[in-house]
Amino acid sequence: MTTPLLETHDLVKDYAIGGEIVHAVNNVSLSISRGEFVAIMGASGSGKSTFMNMIGCLDIPTSGTLLLDGIDTKTLDSDALAEIRNRKIGFVFQQFNLLARTSALDNVAVPLIYAGIGYAERRARAQDRLEAMGLANRLQNTPAKLSGGQQQRVAIARALVTDPLMLLADEPTGALDTQTSLDIMGIFQKLNDDGITVVLVTHEPDIAEYAARRIVFRDGQVIEDEAVKSRRRASAA
Repeated sequence: MTTPLLETHDLVKDYAIGGEIVHAVNNVSLSISRGEFVAIMGASGSGKSTFMNMIGCLDIPTSGTLLLDGIDTKTLDSDALAEIRNRKIGFVFQQFNLLARTSALDNVAVPLIYAGIGYAERRARAQDRLEAMGLANRLQNTPAKLSGGQQQRVAIARALVTDPLMLLADEPTGALDTQTSLDIMGIFQKLNDDGITVVLVTHEPDIAEYAARRIVFRDGQVIEDEAVKSRRRASAA
């Protein structure tokens, strides 16, 4: 039996606010297999963002267990968590988070600097990922000279450059128009078809329909966890 890529057991994250304890995530147990495409949904304050931060190794649980690729993240110090983030997780954000005065090529190469990869290999791998995103003629463009969709493609290339086990996408279509959003979902579906695990955080029900599984949070708990019944398909333009 294949070990799940991600497992949580009785996962809890508490915050002290105004003298009270708020259970942002409250006893969540679930697993995500390698190669799945999962959409995580929920209203503001539902716990989905806190859960995302924990599975992305950006935050640690108050209690419970979170296993990523068989590793108990609660046993890791900050340096080890940073290494896990760099090697095993690719992040894609709503606002792209690109370096404004830096070319697309150098933006994509940034994670490889932290991974200790040499200059020539960094450039070659970054160029390869950008070409795969259809940006072969935009390598030297700064973000200001790219459309929103192109910027998000650069961000996806950056997320992929370390060959991560999982892509964690936080509202990746939130700043894009409808057609560009469909193009981006097509890219995620193709990557998933190629075997990459994709976890998509979104508040948009129509975007969640491009995933294969939908997990819904409310008040820190999972209230729905089911296969997407009428899954949409998009073309990777």
